[in-house]
Formats: sequence, C-alpha cells, structure tokens
Amino acid sequence: MMKSSGGNLPLGRDYPATNSEPRAQSDRARNSIHYSIEALKSHFQHRQDVYVSGQLFVYYAQGNPNALVVPDVFVVFGVPPRDRLCYKLWEENNCAPDFVLEITSQMTVGKDSGVKRGIYALLGIREYFQYDPLDDSLRPRLKGMRLIQGDYQPIQPISLPEGSLSLTSEVLGLELRLVRGGELRFYNPKSGAKLLSYRECNRARRHAISRLFKLGLTAEQIAEALEFSLEEVQRSRSS
Repeated sequence: MMKSSGGNLPLGRDYPATNSEPRAQSDRARNSIHYSIEALKSHFQHRQDVYVSGQLFVYYAQGNPNALVVPDVFVVFGVPPRDRLCYKLWEENNCAPDFVLEITSQMTVGKDSGVKRGIYALLGIREYFQYDPLDDSLRPRLKGMRLIQGDYQPIQPISLPEGSLSLTSEVLGLELRLVRGGELRFYNPKSGAKLLSYRECNRARRHAISRLFKLGLTAEQIAEALEFSLEEVQRSRSS
C-alpha cells in the first residue's frame, strides 16, 4: 500500500505507525514477506549498520505525513538495527532504503510497477525487486531493477542448470532465486548456501544436534562445537 505526497502539513503533525485500512494477503504472499525479512535479518545479524524491515511506514518528507510509502521488504545500510514504529528519513541521517522487494499481486501490480517505482527512484533506492508468488500478475514473476542515472534498468536473469531462475543483488551481495514450485529464496553466492528463515534455522539446528548426539558427543561438546549454550542443546534434545 502506498500514499503519495500531498500538500504540506504543520511540522508538529503526528506520523502514524499504522492505519485502519485492511490489508488482505494470500498465504503465499505473507509467507514470502516473512521469509524474506527473517532470512535477511539472520544474514545481517552481526552487522550493526544494517536495518532490515518490512510493511513499515517510511516517511520521506518532514512536515508531510501523507508523503509515505510502505515497502513489503526493505534493507537500509548505514543505520542501526533497532526496533522502530515507523521510519522517518530525516531522523535517520536521510538514509533511504538501499534495497526494496515488493510482493506483487493483481491488486498491487499497477502501483508497484508505476507510482511506487517512481517514488523509489526519486528516493535513490539502488535496487528494486518484484516477486509474484501466485504467478498471475507479473511476467516474469521475479524482476529486478538497478538505479542508473536516476532511472531503473532491468537486472538480467541467469538460468541455472537445474532450471531455476537467479538474479543478483549487488547491494545485498546475494542472489534471489526461484526454486521448487516458483518459491523465492535468497542465496549466498560465496558459499552457495540458501538463507534460512527462523523456522528453517531451528529445524536445521535440531537436526545437527540430534546427529551429533548419535555420533556419541556429549551435550557440552555439541554446545562448544556449534557455539550454542548448553541450555539450547539440552532443550533441542528434549523437544
């Protein structure tokens, strides 16, 4: 959802963090947003200058609460990863998002490809990606664009041997791929590893702990090897 700028309002006017308008989403769209935010937060968790969020009001003109945009997923470099009610550019050293991903649907494709694209270019957002989880509104269903001299130019997709589609984000240093069933996943090109959601991380953690117990390691040895607390290991074993 997006509201374009209107007339200037007094500087003291509130900047709401939510509104009363309903926002209906398909399960696939919601899952794509949650996965993307969780995977990117996990990937950048050791960086104190990277903020990952999504579906948050981004205000870009001080004094005008109507000048806002709500990206589904966005990443900002150069600001701390603290919790925010909303994101106001003038309170963040004028750091606009560097990367935006919109989960596009039949209801949003017009705004995502039109007005939002224009605002993102105006704000200097370096990369803009769109993904259509239902494959009914966007062709191809995964698109990427890079800002060059004030205008977005398409990022050329790469067809992988197994038949999946991959686009490179230079901003993130990651690849966005369409995998089984057309699902969107982020990959680290250096390691070839898929970025995991919190649930996927927990599942992989439990599997690793179970495997090491079967190999005869003690809880203390597993905690040291995996850099987990002893309580985490014991809790995973009993779950």
